[in-house]
Amino acid sequence: MKYKHIVFDIDGTLLDSEQADLLALKRVILELQGREYEINKLRFALGIPSEVALTQLGINDISKGCQLWNSYMKELADTMSLFSGIRELIIELKTRRFQLGIITSKNRNEYRSDFIPFGIDSFFDTVITIEDCLLPKPSAEPMLSYLKKTESIPQEVIYIGDTSYDWECANNSGVDFGLAMWGGYSTKRINALYSFKTPEEILFF
Repeated sequence: MKYKHIVFDIDGTLLDSEQADLLALKRVILELQGREYEINKLRFALGIPSEVALTQLGINDISKGCQLWNSYMKELADTMSLFSGIRELIIELKTRRFQLGIITSKNRNEYRSDFIPFGIDSFFDTVITIEDCLLPKPSAEPMLSYLKKTESIPQEVIYIGDTSYDWECANNSGVDFGLAMWGGYSTKRINALYSFKTPEEILFF
């Protein structure tokens, strides 16, 4: 493998959190706006910052919306899990001495509450959250922040994610992209350099 850094998105890539995310968001909208939403119509919110999603939904009190969303996510924590094979993949990549990173649209509090409990955060050398960049994905800014922080160049890095936001972030920064297909999310419009059906395939490309 020609890369020194392997960088991952969290939701839909490392963590199977879609059900919790969307059910929590549905409850937020019902509480703040009194509107019922079909889950499928909320999928646009996957992969973008909470504040951006709530703004697009017309929520006026963004701070309260984020607090409620986080609270409901905690109530639904038992529906979240690492995807099968992820823990083994991360341990093996670390054993092979890759620099591992995370670029997520979560803020630091969401990262701590949603991801750290799964016990693999210590394997990641560098974590970029929404507070660490000027603009969120699909902008190049999160990846540029990663490159600056790690003193690396685009040719040394591959970013692995599951949405068009991840793909565009990689493309916009000159970094190669690997598509995580195991989450089941529609990936028809993503023209990735690599496509992985299972986490294990990452070890052999």
